[in-house]
Amino acid sequence: MRPIYLDYNATTPLAPAVYTAMEPYLRTHFGNPSSDHPYGDIARQAVATARQQVATMVRADPAQVIVTGGGSEAINQVLKGLAFSRRKRGTHLITSAVEHPAVAQTMAWLATQGFQVTTVPVDQHGMVDPAAVSDAITDQTTLISIMHTQNEVGTIQPIAAIAALARERHILMHTDAAQSVGKIPVTLADLGIDVLTVAGHKFYGPKGIGAIVLRDDLPLPPLIHGAGHEQGRRAGTENVPSIVGLGVACALVAESLPQTADTMRRLRDTLEARLNAAIPGLLVNGHPTERLPNTLNVSLPDSNAAALLTAIRNQVAYSTGSACHAGHAAPSAVLLAMGRTPAQAAAALRLSLGRDTTGADIDQAAMIIGDAYHRLRLAGDQPEEPSA
Repeated sequence: MRPIYLDYNATTPLAPAVYTAMEPYLRTHFGNPSSDHPYGDIARQAVATARQQVATMVRADPAQVIVTGGGSEAINQVLKGLAFSRRKRGTHLITSAVEHPAVAQTMAWLATQGFQVTTVPVDQHGMVDPAAVSDAITDQTTLISIMHTQNEVGTIQPIAAIAALARERHILMHTDAAQSVGKIPVTLADLGIDVLTVAGHKFYGPKGIGAIVLRDDLPLPPLIHGAGHEQGRRAGTENVPSIVGLGVACALVAESLPQTADTMRRLRDTLEARLNAAIPGLLVNGHPTERLPNTLNVSLPDSNAAALLTAIRNQVAYSTGSACHAGHAAPSAVLLAMGRTPAQAAAALRLSLGRDTTGADIDQAAMIIGDAYHRLRLAGDQPEEPSA
């Protein structure tokens, strides 16, 4: 039997409707959207339809959508493009201590290019205080980038409040919404931001495709130069099958979000209750209420998440931290920023549910994790103290 999959924040499978929509553009409709003949016409219309589907999901206009080669590329284009294009106005940027590496490392690179980057802290729940952002703003601040939802612990950030502060000071506001889409409502207007970025494989679309959605009057220079694709803002012949898949994935989100979110929240809460009953002293990481409905991050007392994962890897698939950090032994920087000790961070499991998760999956996973935890404890498999 395949392991129970509880790692949907790392990636999701293609939705059947997405696969079905993509297949003709892999086999039959192979034309270049820039070609002026029927093959190009079909591909060009498919891209236009997908762009409309992305725009509809976030209540924007299709002209506001730039398709990219993934979420990380989208983030790089936004942060580098907006920082450099507004450099004459100021060189100060603000981000948070719990960002995805695509934001954190891009900001670190910008710091080597003459920009000043302020990283605001988070509280014990992983939440940014808008007052801390306000205190960090200077007359040189041009851009704030705070993620909508934290990918490891699920905390939902007060983006609308932070964006209001930015707007008052004529500062641009970006949010990484990769983990939000498909789990909670995401629109440019409701968040009050200037630009958001998404990644298709986080909500049942294909890997290697993402999008930028920006305010309609906001100029954004290209990161990749070449021909005039994407209104001159992202060169390269369009990946039509994946763009079609992204569009259909967005359409599915628009159709099914409320009931999907409610189901995932109910199952997530059941999993939390089962684990709390099985493992006394369990520590939940993340905000108790302002949290993604599918995400449960817990630290198991006197345990090591990596050892537990090794013991049950063929039964339950989950993450010991963000999947983007796989292979690194250091404790989660996000959990450390939240005030967790290195030992608590090393004992953390991220369990993330999806559309296909069932009640039986939850019951079985909780039993497997609880049994393995106690078995390792009885065997005297004590964790080594990790270094910070």
